[in-house]
Amino acid sequence: MSAPEQFPAEVVQLYERLKREAEAGGYRLNPDRRFTLRLIQGLLENQQRHGYLACPCRLPFGERDKDLDIICPCDYRDADLAEFGACYCALYVSDDWIAGRKPHKSIPERRPEKYMREGYPASTQPGPGETSLSSGHVPVSTGRPLSLPVWRCKVCGYLCARDEPPGVCPVCKAKKDRFERFM
Repeated sequence: MSAPEQFPAEVVQLYERLKREAEAGGYRLNPDRRFTLRLIQGLLENQQRHGYLACPCRLPFGERDKDLDIICPCDYRDADLAEFGACYCALYVSDDWIAGRKPHKSIPERRPEKYMREGYPASTQPGPGETSLSSGHVPVSTGRPLSLPVWRCKVCGYLCARDEPPGVCPVCKAKKDRFERFM
């Protein structure tokens, strides 16, 4: 039997931080520690190359504005967890996936092809007939003017009403640039 794989301290430190943050937000990291540490090593390699934690299983453009949707945790994580029990790279998994109630299989890419092919920034305005929300839901008007804009975290859906989005999402810890104006 071979010796266990050793990981640099920065990889282990990021693993511990992501695990803490995931659990605090009701999420789970993949329990296969070696697999998860390798994914985190890929996240750190992307951070060194590009300056941000781009998904290690996708090919980033290397421009933050074009890759906002795939900065970990990506905009597609929650939809993947709900449907498949794991995100695209299987860093985040559900209890059903861990228990074997959801099959461990490849997750199809949710990133719109135009983002991958043409490098549109995630904040690009939707075209005719599209909504501004990846979920497809359109905000409902109350008929009353709002005194403050409402901001939505594109990663976890957190909503807040204030002049500017928060610097960091209090739920999933995504940065300010991962918010979109909701109303």
